[in-house]
Amino acid sequence: MSSNGNLVELENLAVWFPIKSGVLLDRHVGDVKAVDGITLTIRRGETLGLVGESGCGKSTVGRAILRLYEPTAGTVTFDGEDITHLGEGELRPLRRRMQMVFQDPFASLNPRHSVGRIVGEPLRVHGLAKRRDVDARVRELLQVVGLPGDAISRYPHEFSGGQRQRIGVARALGVNPDFIVADEPVSALDVSIQAQIINLLASLQEEFSLTYLFIAHDLAVVRHISDRIAVMYLGKVVEVAPADGLYENPLHPYTITLLSAVPIPDPVVERARQPIRVEGDLPSPANPPSACRFHTRCPFVQESLCRDEEPLLREVEGHIVACHFVEEIKAGRITPRERAVTLDPGMQPPVPEPTPD
Repeated sequence: MSSNGNLVELENLAVWFPIKSGVLLDRHVGDVKAVDGITLTIRRGETLGLVGESGCGKSTVGRAILRLYEPTAGTVTFDGEDITHLGEGELRPLRRRMQMVFQDPFASLNPRHSVGRIVGEPLRVHGLAKRRDVDARVRELLQVVGLPGDAISRYPHEFSGGQRQRIGVARALGVNPDFIVADEPVSALDVSIQAQIINLLASLQEEFSLTYLFIAHDLAVVRHISDRIAVMYLGKVVEVAPADGLYENPLHPYTITLLSAVPIPDPVVERARQPIRVEGDLPSPANPPSACRFHTRCPFVQESLCRDEEPLLREVEGHIVACHFVEEIKAGRITPRERAVTLDPGMQPPVPEPTPD
């Protein structure tokens, strides 16, 4: 058991996917750097939210922790044990302790199998119940997630999206895991059903002492369930903070722009505010920008450092942030849409050019 309170530790984790070319696809011409050197911890019993744009590498992180994807570099430590290079036979006992709830409840359940077989299969694989006891355990699991026991003989197409996701949760719970990766588990569901699944996950966490990595792009959902939140951009973690602290006091420019894009339900306030917007399109993970990866779109970019030197994660006001100019942005010495040409944070910024009405 880990002595520092962390159940999962990632150290400089990288997951690259090769780009092949040629008639036989036998020529290596590059790599998609889906995850490119992230360091992150997940504390025992907490929910760590992982947010970012589509394509930033969130789901790849979750799959790499479970060893569904092989890490290209770095280490994955689970409960004090380095599992980065364990073989399939060595991983098998750990598979029971690490489970996943998938994004799409319509695709993650085999339509040819009954609910009894879907939920009961992990019990049989891991030898957690005798054959005659499997059905009783499956009925118990279905009741835990709010489904009737007679659902055991039905098939996935007979259930709604929210009910299918409950079946997926029951399948994950069946092996008594310590850690669950929830990969956008509510993004395919209606808003009212989302709340039910989120509340279910929260109650199960308390009942079974679970640890979650909750992956999502919906900032409101992540805030509701997370203890801490990590923000990813283009394969990198750019900010980690307690959930309330991140929303009330975002420090990294990317986090600031993400939260600025969230509409405010008060129409008067919404009309009066000026959202901070990012520029341009998301770069390709096959050819990410050098130095700070956000500099090509950052409204606070400073030409002389952001494009030349990669910022390291450091602690600022209880947050872990990767930005050279956190303090200057926080103090208002650098404001959006400036393009300063000096490292001196005390200089007066240039007067912005007038924009046409």
